[in-house]
Amino acid sequence: MEMNFYHIDDLSLKSNTPIETIEEWVARGIFIPEGRASDSTPFFSEGSLVMIDKIKSLIDLGYDPEEVKKIIKKVGLPSDSGNAGKKNNEKKNYLTVGNLAEKIEVSTRTIKHWEEKGIIEPDLRSQGGFRLYRDYYVLFCNLIKDLQLFGYSLDQIKTISDYFRDFINIRENPDKISPEDTDQKLNLMNDEIKHLFEKTDQLKNGIRRWEDLLKKQRKQITSLREKNKKRIKKDYSDEN
Repeated sequence: MEMNFYHIDDLSLKSNTPIETIEEWVARGIFIPEGRASDSTPFFSEGSLVMIDKIKSLIDLGYDPEEVKKIIKKVGLPSDSGNAGKKNNEKKNYLTVGNLAEKIEVSTRTIKHWEEKGIIEPDLRSQGGFRLYRDYYVLFCNLIKDLQLFGYSLDQIKTISDYFRDFINIRENPDKISPEDTDQKLNLMNDEIKHLFEKTDQLKNGIRRWEDLLKKQRKQITSLREKNKKRIKKDYSDEN
């Protein structure tokens, strides 16, 4: 889990700059966020603090915001760490807690509960506790819901989620994990996949049994309803 970004509230506090000022600079195109979540919430990296200091220095020298914008457009502002963060984050899509909860049709409290259990972890977290999740969590959280329907406990789901995160790390950062650890983790994942296949086969068989039963019951219920309608009609005729 990365811990390298600021929500605008954190950035305002850290840089001693009013939120309204930062928002104005963003709107004018003077100051570019490192990235945005799917609901357009901006987020900023450590390099953004350097950028703000440079902008404030230019304004202190007497340049107005439009002149600052022209200077930035012409010569830029030195902020290597910020640029690196921007390039990395723009390749990925992020969701807020509210976005994620809405997309998978659960409450934000459910998302937080899963997080407390260690089942999911935000990919970005600000110092103020604002959290962002990669968009693959939409699929993953729906899988969590499926596992709950399959009868898995949260502890069992936590084990599977650990495998899922290991898989993401191995796929995206293959050189950061030793070959031995990678082999061990991949073998464990493969065993769990085999177990899940066995479980889903059992569920499929159970679903087929219930479908057959329900179809028969529906036909029988329809037949009984028709017979009962005839009885009602006959009783009504006899009364009259």
